[in-house]
Amino acid sequence: MEDLYALDFDGVICDSCEETALSAVKAAKVRWPSLFDGVDSALEDWIVDQMHALRPVVEAGYDTLLLVRLLLEMRLPSLRKSSVAEGLTVEEILENWLKIKPVIMEEWSENREALIELSGKVRDEWMDTDFTTWIGANRLYPGVSDALKLASSRIYIVTSNQSRFVETLLRELAGVTIPPDRLYGLGTGPKVNVLKQLQKKPEHQGLRLHFVEDRLATLKNVIKEPELDGWNLHLVDWGYNTQKERAEAASMPRIQLLQLSDFCTKLK
Repeated sequence: MEDLYALDFDGVICDSCEETALSAVKAAKVRWPSLFDGVDSALEDWIVDQMHALRPVVEAGYDTLLLVRLLLEMRLPSLRKSSVAEGLTVEEILENWLKIKPVIMEEWSENREALIELSGKVRDEWMDTDFTTWIGANRLYPGVSDALKLASSRIYIVTSNQSRFVETLLRELAGVTIPPDRLYGLGTGPKVNVLKQLQKKPEHQGLRLHFVEDRLATLKNVIKEPELDGWNLHLVDWGYNTQKERAEAASMPRIQLLQLSDFCTKLK
C-alpha cells in the first residue's frame, strides 16, 4: 500500500527559527518605530534569544511581531501599553500564549491581516536586498533534503507559512521543486480542512495517510475531527515543541512520536 505524507514545514523540514526571529524584529521596527528609539543592540540580541525559546507558541508569522513587542514591554516598563507585561516571564508566555494573544491584540488595537501583510512584506524586502543572508538564516534538518529527493511516498506540504517562502527555501536549500498543487500554505484554510480535502481526492483512495507536525495543539485539533480518524498522526521530536508536550503526546494513543532518522527513512 502506498503512503501519503502531509508535512508541516517549519519545525519539521526547515529550522527557520533564526530567520523568523530576525524578521520579526525588522517588522516590529516598521510597525512601532517609536518603541525602538531607545533600544540598543544588546536588547535586540536579548529579544532574538527569547524568540528562540518562544518559538513553540508561534502558529502564524504575525505572532512573532506580537511577541517582540511583548518582550520589549517586559524589559522596558516605560513602553508598557498592555495589562499583561508586568512581571510576565517567558515560561508564562509558553504556558498561556493563547490567553495572552487576544488581550494584547485588543489593547494594542492591532489587526491580524495588517500584521500578516507587513510580516510578508518585510521578508520579501530582506530576500530582495540580501538574499544570501536571508537564506543563511534558515537551515534544513539533517537528512531531510535527501529524503525529499528520494521519497517514494506521495508528499504534500501543509503549512501556515507563506507559500512563496516555502518554495524558495525548498528550491535553494534542498534542490527540490514542489508542484503548486502539493503545497498548501497560508491562506488555504485550517490544516484540518486541508487534510479533509486531501483524503477526499479520488487519487488518494486506498493510500495510508500520515500527518507530520511539530505542534501538539494542531494534532489535537485533528483528533477532535471524527472525519479524520483515518490519519496516522506523528509529532516530531526535533521541532518547535517542549519536553512537556512530547511527554503528553507519548501518552496519547493516536499520536506517534517520530525521530528524525525514522522520518527520513519512512519518506524514502
